[in-house]
Amino acid sequence: MRAATSNLLQLALHGHLADLRPMPAEVIDDGPYRSVHRYRPPEGVVPAGPPVLFVPPPAAPARCYDLRRGCSLAEHVVRAGRRSYLLDCGPVRYGDGDPGIDAWVGDVLPRAIRAVSRDAGGQPVQLVGWSLGGLLSLLAAAGDPGLPIASAAVIAAPVDASAVRLAAPLRPLLGLTRGSEADLLGHLVGGVPGPLAKRACQAARIDKYVLRPYQILAKLDDRDFLAQVEAVDHLTDMMIAYPGRAARQIFRALLQDNALMRGGMEIGGRRIDLGNVRVPVLAIAGRGDVLAPVRSVLPLIRLLGGAPQVRFEVVTGGHLGVLTGRSARSTTWRHLDRWLDEGIVRHGIRPQRFTIPV
Repeated sequence: MRAATSNLLQLALHGHLADLRPMPAEVIDDGPYRSVHRYRPPEGVVPAGPPVLFVPPPAAPARCYDLRRGCSLAEHVVRAGRRSYLLDCGPVRYGDGDPGIDAWVGDVLPRAIRAVSRDAGGQPVQLVGWSLGGLLSLLAAAGDPGLPIASAAVIAAPVDASAVRLAAPLRPLLGLTRGSEADLLGHLVGGVPGPLAKRACQAARIDKYVLRPYQILAKLDDRDFLAQVEAVDHLTDMMIAYPGRAARQIFRALLQDNALMRGGMEIGGRRIDLGNVRVPVLAIAGRGDVLAPVRSVLPLIRLLGGAPQVRFEVVTGGHLGVLTGRSARSTTWRHLDRWLDEGIVRHGIRPQRFTIPV
């Protein structure tokens, strides 16, 4: 009762429980559809080792990596003494044109990767991508093997759309309309609008969304739980629109054609196959993820045949929870810590057998 009363008083006096201050950072590169930020280390911490670049999905706020103090992957990585950077694509501004996946894969990401490498003294970059950000990271690595990439860690990145049950009702519609509903959205509102993207996030966790009022009442004494709910709501409210052409390409290539499972995606007039990825890859899937279920991520083991190493891990959590949920601190983040530590001595490693956790 004392803890619950304290939390209610805090809410009444200050209006919030979560510490939503972003980690301090400075811009090192800026251009169309992108800005690259370097996180400032806390006093007394001297960053070292290969740089880490966080790659968000184009439609998600870059704050997904910095949800709240105490449950921020960016904070965790920075405090561990790693050189840490963030790619922020932001909303597409009027006059910027209509970027497609080819822009992200062929221009935005390569420029960001090279900027980070230059800023870190020419070292190759360790990519960390969540959801579509993970897929774009792999496609960029496959499309240009000369990019200074040391490794890629992809979290909740579905490559097999047929295994995503939430998308199943859309496939017959896509077959009938040939993707024209995405064209209509693109021409009318510039892509999938932010409010619709927000509703999709809520639908993906509909059970938690419906039961949340009861959970909050039951856990009024759990400050960390209440702060997490507040931070997730804040992130969801920041959802931005998918650019029109990117939305059309995602609808067609990933949902309708399942292109990544059928020889790769047509990007910029050429087919990019994930088998051309030549860097080590860590793939993490969440048992409770309905947008990227384990079965939709698992084919990466087969598709990344050219990678010198592929590690596959299964952890608890939903689509956002697997990245920055409260349990991610003891699961996903530990796997990522070990992966980034190994990256210091990973060059020249021999291919190894895959181990899939049960």
